[in-house]
This record gives sequence, C-alpha cells and structure tokens, in this order.
Amino acid sequence: MQPDAVPFSRPSTPSAQPLRLGWYGLGAMGYFMARNLANSQKHRGLPVLVHNRSPAKAEKLVKEVGSAANIARSPAELVTECDVIFTNLANDAAVTSVYNDFAKALAQSPPTKPKIFVDTSTVYPSLAGEVDKVVSGFPHCHFVTAPVFGPPPAADAGKLVIALSGDYRSKKEAAYLLVPAVGRKAMDLGGNVEKAPTLKLIGNSLIMGANELLSETFTLGDKSGIGAPTVLNLVKDIMPAPGMVAYGEKMVNDRFDGTVGFAIDGGIKDANHIRRLTAELNSPMPAVDIAHQRMITARAIHESHKAAGTNKWDIIDWSALIAGSRVAAGLDPFDSSKGSKVVRDD
Repeated sequence: MQPDAVPFSRPSTPSAQPLRLGWYGLGAMGYFMARNLANSQKHRGLPVLVHNRSPAKAEKLVKEVGSAANIARSPAELVTECDVIFTNLANDAAVTSVYNDFAKALAQSPPTKPKIFVDTSTVYPSLAGEVDKVVSGFPHCHFVTAPVFGPPPAADAGKLVIALSGDYRSKKEAAYLLVPAVGRKAMDLGGNVEKAPTLKLIGNSLIMGANELLSETFTLGDKSGIGAPTVLNLVKDIMPAPGMVAYGEKMVNDRFDGTVGFAIDGGIKDANHIRRLTAELNSPMPAVDIAHQRMITARAIHESHKAAGTNKWDIIDWSALIAGSRVAAGLDPFDSSKGSKVVRDD
C-alpha cells in the first residue's frame, strides 16, 4: 500500500473480539468488492457475512472464496451479527429499501456496542443525509458514505478509488478495511455525509462528458475516412488517461456488453442526478445534458432491437452512447463496420 493511500492514522489497537463484517449487494461492482474484502480477512478466520436479493450471487461468492464468507439469511441477520456492514446497491430506491429493512432490525434489537454502516453506492447527496438521520437515530450507530470510482475490472483488481465522508472514527475504520483490499486509495471529504456522494457525481460527470467527446470524435473519424481506430491511437498518444483509453477501446471495437461493464441504465440514473444537482446549484453542464440524450437514444435503439429479436447484448454498457452520435451521422448504431463512410484514400 502506498504511503498516502489512506488519509488517516491507523485505528487503535483492536479489541480481543475482532470486528464481524457484513456485505449487502453483489451486483457488477459489489460482487468483486465483497470477494476482495472476504479474501483480505481470511487470516482472521472470521468469515464475512454476505447477502444479496438473488441468492445465486451469494452462493457463487461463497463457492469462490470458501470459508472466507458465509451467507446471511436476511438483512436483519447482517445487522444483528455484524459490527461493520457495507452496502453496494443499484440505485436510490434500493438504498432506501435496504436501509429501511436495517432500521426495522435495529428497532427490534437495539445495539449495545458500536456499529458502522458504510454505503458504497452512487446516490443523490440528500438521500445520504436522510439515511444518516435514520441510522444515527439508533444508539451506537454511525453512517459513512463511501462511493467508489472505477469500472468493474478495477473492482475486480482491487484498484478502486474510494471517497469517504461521515463520522471520523468510523471513516478511519472503514478506510483500513477497504484499502488495499478493495481500493488503491481513500479520500477524506469530511464529516458531512453528503460530500462524498457529491464528489462521486462530479467525477461521473467528468467521465460522462469525456465519453460524449470520444463518441463525437470517433464518429467524425469514421465519416472523414481517417477511421476511429486511428483517432483512438491519437488519444493514446496525447490524452492517455486510463478511462479515456478503456472507453475508447469499447467504442471503437463495439464492445457494448453491459453485463461486464457499467449498464446504461446506471449511466442514465447518474446523469439525472448530475442534472438535478447542476439545476439546484445553478451550475449548468451542457456536456452532461448531451450525454444524457445520447444514452437515452442508445437505450431506445437497443430496446427496439430487443423487441425485434436482433439484439446482440441483453444489457448495453454506457459507452454505447456513441450509438446516438453514429445514428445522427448516418452510421449503424452498434456496428462500426456498417454505414455510410468516406473510404480512406491511401
């Protein structure tokens, strides 16, 4: 672990009774995060309790990590058995539902010792504040927001960047559990639990805007006869940011499978959050407005293909927003080998 990976001193010497960890949510990101956390705790001999709405994911994880994880039968079991409970959920509605279930369990069995809830989901900042009020209303309970930056391959490799906000002691505990097991770096956003979700939306707006710019330049490359692969090589030479290159590779090679990436529904959800935030703060972001329209266009085209039985993927990645740019330029939305192009004259 690099020296500046965690902006906190180490937690105090652990007590004789080690912390019991729990994880709720095993989606495209959560599965890898929970697996890596469980593997990092193997030496303690205390399995991480995991729970997912569909049991198959939990069963798969336990099969992969063996004795490092056990399945919790219910959200209530996570709450009553664990000292630190991590959540990674698809959207605001899921976060609200799960934390309401947690609140019911806490009301039935009030904690007698510290309990930390750490949400790694991407949610609207005000929802984090609402959840904090619910959680902190119970004795000894603290809430930390810890959204993560990085796609599923980064989660798989334990290379995420984690933003943390909330109770200081709880953040410190969470940071050292998550880094380096789940992420390569933690950032401290202070005591207001809404700050880390705000930074997450700002970060996603940056990626979203970059993806829109990539989609436009690749489309122009194809229409001009230069070719999108040549434009991608230029990106690698003059703007070689990992995200730019990774999403550029997806667009140029038509790799739009959302089951191994970031599903476009999640991208549209985040775009809606960002646009709401910019409206509330009077800070317009037209690039995000355009990216939002492109993603809706891509989703509409994909849904029409599904209805016709001609779809290649069940779920499309948010990099498929290039479909909107391609269609506007007279090209095929998802197949870069088709469409009206200028032929390169060598």
